[in-house]
Amino acid sequence: MTDLAPLECRVLGCLLEKQLSTPDVYPLSMNTLVNACNQSSNRDPVVSVPEPEVQEAVAALLTRGLAEHWPGRVLKVAHTAKPTWNLSVQEAALLAELLLRGPQTPGELRTNTRRMYAFPDLDEVEACLAVLMDAEPPLVVRLTRAPGAREARVAHLLSGPVEASTTPPEPAASRPGRLDQLEAEIASLREELAELRAAFDAFRAQF
Repeated sequence: MTDLAPLECRVLGCLLEKQLSTPDVYPLSMNTLVNACNQSSNRDPVVSVPEPEVQEAVAALLTRGLAEHWPGRVLKVAHTAKPTWNLSVQEAALLAELLLRGPQTPGELRTNTRRMYAFPDLDEVEACLAVLMDAEPPLVVRLTRAPGAREARVAHLLSGPVEASTTPPEPAASRPGRLDQLEAEIASLREELAELRAAFDAFRAQF
C-alpha cells in the first residue's frame, strides 16, 4: 500500500481532507471529488484532471482497500484509510496535508491543517508525526534539513521512499519569523474561506 500513483495520493488526500473539513458533504460524489482534486487552494501542485482519470484513481484505491463506494441516489466515494491504518483525527489531518501539498515543516503543518484539526501546539504535531513514523509500515519520514532551513520537513511515504535531494529546499528566512507566521495564517484563512464557499456550492447543487 506504499506505492500509490500521484493522482491516487491526491484522491486519497481529498477524501481525508473533506471528511474532516466539510463532513456535511462527505462521502463525496464523483463531481465533488473531481472539483476537490482540481481546486486551487490548499494544493501543490495545482492540477486539472478530467473525471475519467479520477475514476481510474478511485478504482485503484478500491482495489487496494483504501476506498469504498457508498450507494445511493448519487454514488459516492469514501476512504478507508483511518480504519486501515488506525489513524486518529490528528494523524489523518497531517497525512491529508502531506498528500495534498507535499513535504512541509511541523510549523507549516500546524498552520495548514487548521481547517481539519486545530493543533494547540507543536508538541502535539510532533507527537502525532512520531506515531506516523513508527507505524508499520511507516507512513511519513523526516527529511534531512536543507542548508539554510530553520526546520527539517516531513514527507509521506505512500508513493514509496522519498529522497531528500529530490525535494526543493525550504528558502531561508529573510524576514522576522513572526511576520512570516502571520502571513501564512492569513493565507490559510483565505484558502479556508474559499474552500467553505466551494463546499456550500457543492451542497446546494444537490438540491
